[in-house]
Amino acid sequence: MANVVIIGGGPAGLSAAIYAARSGLSATVLYTDGGALGRTDKIENYFGFPEVVTGPELLARGQAQAKRLGAALVQAEVTGIEYAEKGFVVKSTAGTYEADAVILATGAPRAVPPIAGVAEFEGRGVSYCAVCDAFFYRGKSVAVLGQGEYALEEARVLLPVAGAVTLLTDGSEPAADLPEGLRVETRPVAAIEGGDKVERVAFREGDPLAVDGVFIAYGTAGSGDFARKLGAQLDGNKIQADAAMATAVPGLFAAGDCTGGLLQVAKAVSDGAQAAMSAVRYVRK
Repeated sequence: MANVVIIGGGPAGLSAAIYAARSGLSATVLYTDGGALGRTDKIENYFGFPEVVTGPELLARGQAQAKRLGAALVQAEVTGIEYAEKGFVVKSTAGTYEADAVILATGAPRAVPPIAGVAEFEGRGVSYCAVCDAFFYRGKSVAVLGQGEYALEEARVLLPVAGAVTLLTDGSEPAADLPEGLRVETRPVAAIEGGDKVERVAFREGDPLAVDGVFIAYGTAGSGDFARKLGAQLDGNKIQADAAMATAVPGLFAAGDCTGGLLQVAKAVSDGAQAAMSAVRYVRK
């Protein structure tokens, strides 16, 4: 049986799981929470609900429906997606999953951290993809900005390549289980500075840290982060997908708010259904 892994447990991801499972695929949903829907107090514009329904209630109904149809819902943080000999390998805090197709549905893109120099030095020492850009920092000093599992995964990619890797937690406490050789700097970050390219990280207090590059892995990875790493096209932070919700990467689909447009449950559900049916056609070729 072909496997489809759906990243995101909101209305787009659950809709994709429902349609994929009904079509005979093995569907696994990896999610951290219910996204924007899980935080919505009242919904009164969704078809079929004459009375106001809460976001958590609508989310719970979608989860129950997906489970009843055979989809597996796993609450875990996805830390990376890689190409495999056949399809993809999805890495998460709950383990590794092989997939013939992947549907990205983690909602609207995350904001860039409000730190001076991040946007200015993008492409000139600021990167969002260790797998893509580690090669350019062989033997050099780099930093990873973040403190969660996503940041640790980026650090693991960089450690065998770079000369020194420092995790910048920006005032937060680091995880207890750190990769061997990873340095940690907990001071709050004030700015990323340099001339033509990144040269140092300035802190609110104390001396700066000299680095050749900074990798942004703030919070948890979103659909745009994964799409960028796999080579899909983005318009700003929105994933470019065609009418069938297919990206430029074969076997990779996107649905819901991460593709832009009308940020409503109705569109997300429609996108998820379309992405699932496109994934079904793809794996059955």
